[in-house]
Amino acid sequence: MLPAPLGWLKRPLARLQGVSLPPILAVQVVTGSPLECPMWCMFSLERFHAHYGFPDFFSCTTVRSCCWKVSPFSSPSHCILTCPLCLLGSYHCSLYIFSFIEKGLGEESTLRPLYMDVQATTPLDPRVLDSMLPYLMHYYGNPHSRTHAYGWESESAMERARQQVASLIGADPREIIFTSGATESNNLAIKGVARFYKSRKKHIITTQTEHKCVLDSCRYLEAEGFRVTYLPVKRNGLIDLKELEDALQPDTSLVSIMTVNNEIGVKQPISDIGQICSSRKVFFHTDAAQAVGKIPMDVNDMKIDLMSISGHKIYGPKGVGAIYIRRRPRVRLEPLQSGGGQERGMRSGTVPTPLAVGLGAACEVSQQEMEYDYKRISVLADRLITKIMTEIPDVVMNGDPEHHYPGCINLSFAYVEGESLLMALKDVALSSGSACTSASLEPSYVLRAIGTDEDLAHSSIRFGIGRFTTEEEVDYTVQKCIQHVKRLREMSPLWEMVQDGVDLKSIKWTQH
Repeated sequence: MLPAPLGWLKRPLARLQGVSLPPILAVQVVTGSPLECPMWCMFSLERFHAHYGFPDFFSCTTVRSCCWKVSPFSSPSHCILTCPLCLLGSYHCSLYIFSFIEKGLGEESTLRPLYMDVQATTPLDPRVLDSMLPYLMHYYGNPHSRTHAYGWESESAMERARQQVASLIGADPREIIFTSGATESNNLAIKGVARFYKSRKKHIITTQTEHKCVLDSCRYLEAEGFRVTYLPVKRNGLIDLKELEDALQPDTSLVSIMTVNNEIGVKQPISDIGQICSSRKVFFHTDAAQAVGKIPMDVNDMKIDLMSISGHKIYGPKGVGAIYIRRRPRVRLEPLQSGGGQERGMRSGTVPTPLAVGLGAACEVSQQEMEYDYKRISVLADRLITKIMTEIPDVVMNGDPEHHYPGCINLSFAYVEGESLLMALKDVALSSGSACTSASLEPSYVLRAIGTDEDLAHSSIRFGIGRFTTEEEVDYTVQKCIQHVKRLREMSPLWEMVQDGVDLKSIKWTQH
Protein backbone atom coordinates (compact mmCIF):
# COMPACT_ATOMS: atom_id res chain seq x y z
CA MET A 1 0.00 0.00 0.00
CA LEU A 2 1.36 3.42 -0.96
CA PRO A 3 2.09 5.99 1.72
CA ALA A 4 -0.60 8.56 2.33
CA PRO A 5 0.27 12.10 1.19
CA LEU A 6 1.70 14.39 3.83
CA GLY A 7 -1.29 16.70 3.41
CA TRP A 8 -3.61 14.63 5.60
CA LEU A 9 -1.41 15.37 8.59
CA LYS A 10 -1.30 19.11 8.11
CA ARG A 11 -4.82 20.00 9.26
CA PRO A 12 -4.97 18.15 12.61
CA LEU A 13 -1.40 19.00 13.48
CA ALA A 14 -1.71 22.65 12.50
CA ARG A 15 -3.94 23.20 15.52
CA LEU A 16 -0.98 22.42 17.77
CA GLN A 17 1.34 24.93 16.12
CA GLY A 18 2.37 27.71 18.47
CA VAL A 19 0.83 26.01 21.51
CA SER A 20 3.03 25.33 24.53
CA LEU A 21 2.91 21.55 24.21
CA PRO A 22 5.70 19.00 24.18
CA PRO A 23 6.68 17.81 20.71
CA ILE A 24 4.12 15.29 19.47
CA LEU A 25 4.38 12.28 17.21
CA ALA A 26 1.13 11.28 15.48
CA VAL A 27 0.46 7.89 13.93
CA GLN A 28 -2.61 6.73 12.02
CA VAL A 29 -3.44 3.13 11.21
CA VAL A 30 -4.78 2.55 7.69
CA THR A 31 -8.52 2.00 7.44
CA GLY A 32 -9.47 -1.58 6.69
CA SER A 33 -6.60 -3.23 8.51
CA PRO A 34 -7.32 -5.90 11.17
CA LEU A 35 -6.22 -3.40 13.80
CA GLU A 36 -8.82 -1.22 15.50
CA CYS A 37 -8.83 1.70 13.12
CA PRO A 38 -8.91 4.42 12.07
CA MET A 39 -7.23 5.38 15.31
CA TRP A 40 -4.99 8.21 16.43
CA CYS A 41 -2.19 7.53 18.83
CA MET A 42 -0.34 10.46 20.35
CA PHE A 43 3.04 9.84 21.93
CA SER A 44 5.29 12.29 23.73
CA LEU A 45 8.31 12.84 21.55
CA GLU A 46 10.58 12.66 24.58
CA ARG A 47 9.53 9.02 24.89
CA PHE A 48 11.99 8.07 22.16
CA HIS A 49 13.48 11.21 20.67
CA ALA A 50 15.85 12.32 23.46
CA HIS A 51 19.10 13.69 22.10
CA TYR A 52 17.88 13.00 18.53
CA GLY A 53 18.16 9.27 18.87
CA PHE A 54 15.71 6.47 18.24
CA PRO A 55 15.39 2.99 19.75
CA ASP A 56 15.11 0.08 17.35
CA PHE A 57 11.47 -0.59 18.14
CA PHE A 58 8.63 1.26 19.81
CA SER A 59 5.94 -1.01 21.15
CA CYS A 60 2.44 0.43 21.19
CA THR A 61 -0.25 -1.10 23.37
CA THR A 62 -3.03 0.92 21.76
CA VAL A 63 -2.29 -0.48 18.30
CA ARG A 64 -2.10 -3.93 19.73
CA SER A 65 -0.61 -6.31 17.19
CA CYS A 66 1.83 -3.85 15.71
CA CYS A 67 5.37 -2.89 16.58
CA TRP A 68 6.50 0.34 14.91
CA LYS A 69 10.07 0.56 13.69
CA VAL A 70 11.47 4.08 13.96
CA SER A 71 14.31 5.14 11.69
CA PRO A 72 16.05 8.51 11.21
CA PHE A 73 15.22 10.25 7.95
CA SER A 74 17.06 13.12 6.25
CA SER A 75 17.38 15.26 9.39
CA PRO A 76 17.03 14.89 13.16
CA SER A 77 13.57 16.45 13.00
CA HIS A 78 12.13 13.85 10.60
CA CYS A 79 11.59 10.12 10.90
CA ILE A 80 10.02 7.17 9.12
CA LEU A 81 7.52 4.91 10.84
CA THR A 82 7.08 1.43 9.44
CA CYS A 83 5.49 -1.72 10.74
CA PRO A 84 7.33 -5.05 10.60
CA LEU A 85 4.09 -6.63 9.37
CA CYS A 86 4.35 -4.47 6.23
CA LEU A 87 7.87 -5.69 5.65
CA LEU A 88 6.45 -9.22 5.44
CA GLY A 89 4.33 -8.22 2.46
CA SER A 90 1.18 -7.43 4.43
CA TYR A 91 -0.90 -4.27 4.08
CA HIS A 92 -1.83 -3.84 7.72
CA CYS A 93 -0.11 -0.50 8.11
CA SER A 94 0.98 2.33 5.91
CA LEU A 95 4.23 4.24 5.87
CA TYR A 96 4.31 7.93 6.71
CA ILE A 97 7.07 10.49 6.50
CA PHE A 98 6.52 13.74 8.37
CA SER A 99 8.17 16.46 10.43
CA PHE A 100 7.97 16.66 14.18
CA ILE A 101 6.27 19.70 15.62
CA GLU A 102 8.82 21.47 17.76
CA LYS A 103 8.34 24.62 19.79
CA GLY A 104 10.49 27.33 18.31
CA LEU A 105 10.91 25.44 15.02
CA GLY A 106 14.01 26.65 13.22
CA GLU A 107 15.77 27.71 16.40
CA GLU A 108 18.95 25.91 17.32
CA SER A 109 18.06 23.28 19.90
CA THR A 110 20.05 22.97 23.10
CA LEU A 111 20.72 19.90 25.21
CA ARG A 112 18.89 19.77 28.52
CA PRO A 113 20.71 19.34 31.85
CA LEU A 114 21.23 15.92 33.39
CA TYR A 115 18.43 15.11 35.82
CA MET A 116 19.57 14.36 39.38
CA ASP A 117 16.55 15.58 41.36
CA VAL A 118 14.34 12.49 41.61
CA GLN A 119 13.13 13.42 45.12
CA ALA A 120 11.26 16.33 43.51
CA THR A 121 9.74 14.20 40.76
CA THR A 122 10.62 11.23 38.57
CA PRO A 123 10.35 10.79 34.79
CA LEU A 124 7.40 8.79 33.54
CA ASP A 125 8.38 5.15 32.98
CA PRO A 126 7.66 4.23 29.31
CA ARG A 127 5.77 1.13 30.48
CA VAL A 128 3.50 3.37 32.53
CA LEU A 129 2.85 5.59 29.51
CA ASP A 130 1.99 2.53 27.41
CA SER A 131 -0.60 1.45 29.97
CA MET A 132 -2.17 4.93 30.10
CA LEU A 133 -2.48 5.63 26.37
CA PRO A 134 -5.62 3.56 25.67
CA TYR A 135 -7.47 5.37 28.48
CA LEU A 136 -6.36 8.79 27.24
CA MET A 137 -7.55 8.16 23.69
CA HIS A 138 -9.94 5.26 23.31
CA TYR A 139 -11.44 4.13 26.63
CA TYR A 140 -12.63 7.52 27.85
CA GLY A 141 -15.73 6.54 29.82
CA ASN A 142 -16.50 7.84 33.30
CA PRO A 143 -15.59 5.00 35.69
CA HIS A 144 -18.65 5.83 37.81
CA SER A 145 -21.12 5.44 34.89
CA ARG A 146 -22.92 2.16 35.56
CA THR A 147 -25.33 2.04 32.60
CA HIS A 148 -23.05 1.37 29.61
CA ALA A 149 -19.87 -0.35 28.49
CA TYR A 150 -17.80 2.84 28.43
CA GLY A 151 -18.22 3.20 32.17
CA TRP A 152 -17.73 -0.51 32.86
CA GLU A 153 -14.40 -0.75 31.02
CA SER A 154 -13.06 2.37 32.81
CA GLU A 155 -14.26 1.05 36.16
CA SER A 156 -12.57 -2.29 35.49
CA ALA A 157 -9.28 -0.51 34.72
CA MET A 158 -9.62 1.63 37.85
CA GLU A 159 -10.22 -1.41 40.07
CA ARG A 160 -7.27 -3.23 38.55
CA ALA A 161 -5.11 -0.20 39.35
CA ARG A 162 -6.44 -0.26 42.92
CA GLN A 163 -5.38 -3.90 43.18
CA GLN A 164 -1.89 -3.07 41.85
CA VAL A 165 -1.42 -0.32 44.46
CA ALA A 166 -2.70 -2.57 47.25
CA SER A 167 -0.41 -5.43 46.20
CA LEU A 168 2.66 -3.21 46.50
CA ILE A 169 2.02 -2.43 50.19
CA GLY A 170 0.31 -5.68 51.26
CA ALA A 171 -3.15 -4.12 51.62
CA ASP A 172 -6.70 -5.03 50.64
CA PRO A 173 -7.84 -3.19 47.46
CA ARG A 174 -10.85 -1.87 49.39
CA GLU A 175 -8.42 0.00 51.65
CA ILE A 176 -7.00 2.09 48.78
CA ILE A 177 -8.54 5.49 48.01
CA PHE A 178 -7.35 7.45 44.97
CA THR A 179 -6.42 11.10 45.56
CA SER A 180 -4.64 13.87 43.66
CA GLY A 181 -1.32 13.12 45.35
CA ALA A 182 0.48 12.76 48.67
CA THR A 183 -0.34 16.32 49.77
CA GLU A 184 -4.07 15.61 49.61
CA SER A 185 -3.54 12.19 51.22
CA ASN A 186 -1.63 13.77 54.12
CA ASN A 187 -4.30 16.43 54.60
CA LEU A 188 -7.06 13.82 54.49
CA ALA A 189 -5.31 11.53 56.99
CA ILE A 190 -4.38 14.18 59.54
CA LYS A 191 -7.37 16.52 59.39
CA GLY A 192 -9.83 13.70 58.69
CA VAL A 193 -8.86 11.52 61.67
CA ALA A 194 -8.43 14.47 64.05
CA ARG A 195 -11.84 15.93 63.27
CA PHE A 196 -13.68 12.62 63.39
CA TYR A 197 -12.42 11.79 66.89
CA LYS A 198 -12.29 15.37 68.22
CA SER A 199 -15.06 14.82 70.77
CA ARG A 200 -12.82 12.37 72.69
CA LYS A 201 -9.28 12.98 71.48
CA LYS A 202 -7.61 16.31 70.82
CA HIS A 203 -3.88 15.48 70.69
CA ILE A 204 -1.64 14.70 67.69
CA ILE A 205 2.05 13.79 67.48
CA THR A 206 4.37 14.44 64.55
CA THR A 207 8.06 15.32 64.05
CA GLN A 208 9.92 18.52 63.25
CA THR A 209 11.26 17.10 59.97
CA GLU A 210 7.97 16.20 58.28
CA HIS A 211 6.97 17.46 54.83
CA LYS A 212 5.53 20.96 54.86
CA CYS A 213 1.99 19.76 54.08
CA VAL A 214 2.01 17.65 57.28
CA LEU A 215 3.37 20.49 59.41
CA ASP A 216 0.91 22.99 57.93
CA SER A 217 -2.01 20.60 58.48
CA CYS A 218 -1.00 20.28 62.13
CA ARG A 219 -0.74 24.05 62.53
CA TYR A 220 -4.18 24.37 60.94
CA LEU A 221 -5.57 21.95 63.53
CA GLU A 222 -3.85 23.88 66.34
CA ALA A 223 -5.93 26.89 65.27
CA GLU A 224 -9.02 24.69 65.71
CA GLY A 225 -8.07 23.88 69.30
CA PHE A 226 -6.06 20.67 68.90
CA ARG A 227 -2.77 20.15 70.72
CA VAL A 228 0.20 19.06 68.63
CA THR A 229 3.52 17.67 69.85
CA TYR A 230 6.40 18.17 67.41
CA LEU A 231 9.01 15.56 68.31
CA PRO A 232 12.65 16.58 67.86
CA VAL A 233 15.04 14.29 66.02
CA LYS A 234 18.58 13.26 66.88
CA ARG A 235 21.61 14.52 64.94
CA ASN A 236 21.31 11.55 62.60
CA GLY A 237 17.71 12.50 61.73
CA LEU A 238 16.05 9.58 63.57
CA ILE A 239 13.47 10.03 66.30
CA ASP A 240 14.01 8.79 69.85
CA LEU A 241 11.43 6.03 70.43
CA LYS A 242 11.49 6.70 74.19
CA GLU A 243 10.48 10.32 73.53
CA LEU A 244 7.62 9.09 71.35
CA GLU A 245 6.34 6.80 74.11
CA ASP A 246 6.58 9.61 76.65
CA ALA A 247 4.69 11.99 74.36
CA LEU A 248 1.67 9.67 73.99
CA GLN A 249 -1.31 10.83 76.05
CA PRO A 250 -4.72 9.28 76.80
CA ASP A 251 -6.36 11.62 74.25
CA THR A 252 -3.78 11.14 71.47
CA SER A 253 -5.67 10.26 68.29
CA LEU A 254 -2.89 10.13 65.70
CA VAL A 255 0.87 9.82 65.25
CA SER A 256 2.16 11.00 61.84
CA ILE A 257 5.80 10.24 60.98
CA MET A 258 7.22 10.00 57.46
CA THR A 259 8.99 6.83 56.31
CA VAL A 260 11.83 8.32 54.25
CA ASN A 261 12.72 11.99 54.56
CA ASN A 262 12.58 13.87 51.27
CA GLU A 263 15.62 16.06 52.06
CA ILE A 264 18.15 13.81 53.79
CA GLY A 265 16.84 10.32 52.93
CA VAL A 266 16.71 9.06 56.53
CA LYS A 267 14.50 5.98 57.12
CA GLN A 268 12.58 6.12 60.39
CA PRO A 269 12.03 2.86 62.37
CA ILE A 270 8.48 2.49 61.08
CA SER A 271 7.88 -1.05 62.41
CA ASP A 272 8.88 0.00 65.94
CA ILE A 273 6.72 3.12 65.76
CA GLY A 274 3.77 1.04 64.52
CA GLN A 275 4.21 -1.41 67.37
CA ILE A 276 4.23 1.38 69.97
CA CYS A 277 1.13 3.04 68.49
CA SER A 278 -0.73 -0.27 68.22
CA SER A 279 -0.01 -1.16 71.84
CA ARG A 280 -1.36 2.23 72.97
CA LYS A 281 -4.39 2.09 70.60
CA VAL A 282 -3.33 5.21 68.72
CA PHE A 283 -3.67 5.45 64.92
CA PHE A 284 -0.38 5.61 63.01
CA HIS A 285 -0.09 7.53 59.73
CA THR A 286 3.05 7.61 57.60
CA ASP A 287 3.86 9.79 54.61
CA ALA A 288 5.49 7.14 52.41
CA ALA A 289 5.75 9.18 49.20
CA GLN A 290 9.55 8.75 49.11
CA ALA A 291 9.48 5.11 50.24
CA VAL A 292 6.71 3.22 48.43
CA GLY A 293 8.07 1.33 45.44
CA LYS A 294 11.66 1.92 46.55
CA ILE A 295 11.92 -0.09 49.77
CA PRO A 296 9.68 -2.99 50.90
CA MET A 297 6.56 -1.76 52.73
CA ASP A 298 3.88 -3.95 54.32
CA VAL A 299 1.10 -2.14 56.17
CA ASN A 300 0.20 -5.19 58.25
CA ASP A 301 3.71 -6.17 59.34
CA MET A 302 4.52 -2.55 60.13
CA LYS A 303 1.14 -1.93 61.82
CA ILE A 304 0.43 1.15 59.71
CA ASP A 305 -3.15 2.48 59.84
CA LEU A 306 -2.90 5.21 57.19
CA MET A 307 -0.33 5.70 54.43
CA SER A 308 0.13 8.43 51.81
CA ILE A 309 1.35 7.54 48.30
CA SER A 310 2.34 9.78 45.37
CA GLY A 311 2.32 8.75 41.71
CA HIS A 312 5.04 11.01 40.33
CA LYS A 313 7.58 9.88 42.95
CA ILE A 314 7.52 6.31 41.58
CA TYR A 315 7.83 7.02 37.83
CA GLY A 316 4.08 7.47 37.45
CA PRO A 317 2.01 10.46 36.29
CA LYS A 318 1.66 13.71 38.21
CA GLY A 319 -1.70 14.66 39.70
CA VAL A 320 -2.55 11.26 41.19
CA GLY A 321 -1.81 9.51 44.46
CA ALA A 322 -3.52 7.28 46.98
CA ILE A 323 -4.18 6.90 50.66
CA TYR A 324 -4.33 3.57 52.46
CA ILE A 325 -6.97 3.52 55.22
CA ARG A 326 -7.13 0.39 57.38
CA ARG A 327 -10.46 -1.46 57.54
CA ARG A 328 -9.77 -3.81 60.50
CA PRO A 329 -9.52 -2.35 63.07
CA ARG A 330 -11.44 0.31 61.23
CA VAL A 331 -10.06 3.83 60.92
CA ARG A 332 -12.76 6.48 60.60
CA LEU A 333 -12.14 9.91 59.16
CA GLU A 334 -14.08 12.97 58.08
CA PRO A 335 -13.87 13.66 54.31
CA LEU A 336 -12.36 16.98 53.23
CA GLN A 337 -14.69 17.52 50.28
CA SER A 338 -18.35 16.82 49.60
CA GLY A 339 -19.90 15.57 46.40
CA GLY A 340 -21.05 12.37 44.76
CA GLY A 341 -19.63 10.05 47.41
CA GLN A 342 -17.06 8.36 45.18
CA GLU A 343 -14.22 6.35 46.72
CA ARG A 344 -16.44 4.96 49.51
CA GLY A 345 -17.45 8.48 50.49
CA MET A 346 -13.89 9.35 51.49
CA ARG A 347 -13.01 11.42 48.43
CA SER A 348 -15.81 12.69 46.22
CA GLY A 349 -15.06 13.50 42.60
CA THR A 350 -14.59 11.55 39.38
CA VAL A 351 -11.48 9.39 39.52
CA PRO A 352 -9.26 10.23 36.50
CA THR A 353 -8.99 6.78 34.92
CA PRO A 354 -5.78 7.37 32.89
CA LEU A 355 -3.96 8.70 35.96
CA ALA A 356 -5.21 5.90 38.20
CA VAL A 357 -4.14 3.34 35.58
CA GLY A 358 -0.73 5.02 35.44
CA LEU A 359 -0.37 4.89 39.23
CA GLY A 360 -1.31 1.20 39.22
CA ALA A 361 1.17 0.42 36.45
CA ALA A 362 3.91 2.37 38.25
CA CYS A 363 3.27 0.35 41.40
CA GLU A 364 3.37 -2.93 39.50
CA VAL A 365 6.63 -2.04 37.73
CA SER A 366 8.15 -0.87 41.04
CA GLN A 367 7.16 -4.14 42.72
CA GLN A 368 8.81 -6.15 39.96
CA GLU A 369 12.02 -4.09 39.85
CA MET A 370 12.40 -2.93 43.46
CA GLU A 371 15.22 -5.27 44.39
CA TYR A 372 17.18 -4.61 41.18
CA ASP A 373 16.64 -0.85 41.38
CA TYR A 374 17.71 -0.71 45.03
CA LYS A 375 20.97 -2.61 44.38
CA ARG A 376 21.79 -0.56 41.30
CA ILE A 377 21.00 2.78 42.99
CA SER A 378 23.09 1.75 46.02
CA VAL A 379 26.11 1.10 43.79
CA LEU A 380 25.73 4.47 42.04
CA ALA A 381 25.23 6.29 45.36
CA ASP A 382 28.38 4.72 46.84
CA ARG A 383 30.26 5.72 43.69
CA LEU A 384 29.13 9.34 43.98
CA ILE A 385 29.80 9.69 47.72
CA THR A 386 33.20 7.96 47.59
CA LYS A 387 34.48 10.00 44.64
CA ILE A 388 33.35 13.34 46.04
CA MET A 389 34.63 12.72 49.57
CA THR A 390 37.95 11.38 48.29
CA GLU A 391 38.62 14.45 46.15
CA ILE A 392 37.15 17.22 48.33
CA PRO A 393 37.93 17.78 52.02
CA ASP A 394 35.38 19.14 54.53
CA VAL A 395 32.31 17.48 53.00
CA VAL A 396 29.63 16.33 55.44
CA MET A 397 26.88 13.82 54.67
CA ASN A 398 23.65 14.82 56.38
CA GLY A 399 21.52 12.10 57.99
CA ASP A 400 22.20 8.63 59.30
CA PRO A 401 24.46 6.69 56.89
CA GLU A 402 22.95 3.30 57.81
CA HIS A 403 19.21 3.97 58.22
CA HIS A 404 19.09 5.71 54.91
CA TYR A 405 17.61 5.37 51.42
CA PRO A 406 20.64 5.42 49.08
CA GLY A 407 18.93 7.35 46.27
CA CYS A 408 18.74 10.54 48.37
CA ILE A 409 22.16 11.98 49.20
CA ASN A 410 22.45 15.30 51.03
CA LEU A 411 25.98 16.68 51.21
CA SER A 412 27.19 19.92 52.78
CA PHE A 413 30.27 21.50 51.19
CA ALA A 414 31.88 23.67 53.85
CA TYR A 415 32.92 27.21 52.85
CA VAL A 416 30.76 27.10 49.69
CA GLU A 417 27.33 28.72 49.32
CA GLY A 418 24.85 26.10 48.12
CA GLU A 419 23.08 28.47 45.74
CA SER A 420 26.39 29.47 44.13
CA LEU A 421 27.25 25.82 43.57
CA LEU A 422 23.82 25.15 42.06
CA MET A 423 24.25 28.04 39.64
CA ALA A 424 27.70 26.75 38.69
CA LEU A 425 26.29 23.26 38.09
CA LYS A 426 23.81 24.58 35.52
CA ASP A 427 24.14 21.50 33.31
CA VAL A 428 22.97 19.22 36.14
CA ALA A 429 19.47 19.52 37.61
CA LEU A 430 19.97 19.43 41.41
CA SER A 431 18.37 21.09 44.39
CA SER A 432 19.77 22.75 47.47
CA GLY A 433 18.97 21.63 50.98
CA SER A 434 18.99 25.32 51.74
CA ALA A 435 15.58 26.89 51.26
CA CYS A 436 16.94 30.07 49.72
CA THR A 437 13.93 30.93 47.62
CA SER A 438 12.74 33.48 50.18
CA ALA A 439 14.25 36.87 50.89
CA SER A 440 15.20 35.75 54.40
CA LEU A 441 17.64 33.11 53.07
CA GLU A 442 16.69 30.84 55.96
CA PRO A 443 18.39 27.41 55.81
CA SER A 444 16.37 24.20 55.53
CA TYR A 445 14.25 23.49 58.62
CA VAL A 446 15.15 19.79 58.29
CA LEU A 447 18.88 20.52 58.52
CA ARG A 448 18.29 22.90 61.42
CA ALA A 449 16.28 20.18 63.19
CA ILE A 450 19.22 17.75 63.03
CA GLY A 451 21.52 20.39 64.51
CA THR A 452 23.47 21.32 61.38
CA ASP A 453 25.42 24.57 61.71
CA GLU A 454 23.83 27.38 59.74
CA ASP A 455 26.83 27.81 57.44
CA LEU A 456 26.80 24.08 56.59
CA ALA A 457 23.00 24.12 56.13
CA HIS A 458 23.45 26.90 53.56
CA SER A 459 26.06 24.85 51.70
CA SER A 460 24.07 21.65 51.22
CA ILE A 461 23.15 20.01 47.92
CA ARG A 462 20.73 17.10 47.45
CA PHE A 463 21.70 14.52 44.83
CA GLY A 464 18.88 12.26 43.62
CA ILE A 465 19.66 8.93 41.94
CA GLY A 466 16.84 7.00 40.32
CA ARG A 467 15.88 4.16 38.02
CA PHE A 468 17.11 5.88 34.85
CA THR A 469 20.26 7.48 36.26
CA THR A 470 23.37 6.15 34.50
CA GLU A 471 26.92 5.63 35.68
CA GLU A 472 28.09 8.21 33.13
CA GLU A 473 25.70 10.80 34.57
CA VAL A 474 26.99 10.16 38.08
CA ASP A 475 30.62 10.47 36.94
CA TYR A 476 29.87 13.69 35.04
CA THR A 477 28.07 15.17 38.07
CA VAL A 478 30.96 14.22 40.37
CA GLN A 479 33.54 15.70 38.00
CA LYS A 480 31.66 19.00 37.67
CA CYS A 481 30.94 19.15 41.39
CA ILE A 482 34.61 18.68 42.32
CA GLN A 483 35.68 21.24 39.71
CA HIS A 484 33.26 23.96 40.87
CA VAL A 485 33.67 23.39 44.61
CA LYS A 486 37.43 23.83 44.25
CA ARG A 487 36.93 26.94 42.12
CA LEU A 488 34.43 28.52 44.54
CA ARG A 489 36.63 27.76 47.53
CA GLU A 490 39.58 29.46 45.85
CA MET A 491 37.40 32.59 45.70
CA SER A 492 36.29 32.28 49.34
CA PRO A 493 38.10 34.32 52.02
CA LEU A 494 36.78 31.89 54.64
CA TRP A 495 38.52 28.97 52.91
CA GLU A 496 41.73 30.98 52.79
CA MET A 497 41.49 31.67 56.53
CA VAL A 498 40.92 27.99 57.29
CA GLN A 499 43.95 27.06 55.18
CA ASP A 500 45.96 29.51 57.28
CA GLY A 501 44.87 27.69 60.45
CA VAL A 502 42.28 30.22 61.66
CA ASP A 503 39.41 28.76 63.74
CA LEU A 504 36.36 30.47 62.27
CA LYS A 505 34.22 29.69 65.31
CA SER A 506 36.56 31.73 67.50
CA ILE A 507 36.00 34.86 65.42
CA LYS A 508 33.44 37.40 66.66
CA TRP A 509 31.82 38.90 63.59
CA THR A 510 30.35 42.41 63.71
CA GLN A 511 27.72 44.00 61.50
CA HIS A 512 28.38 47.23 59.64
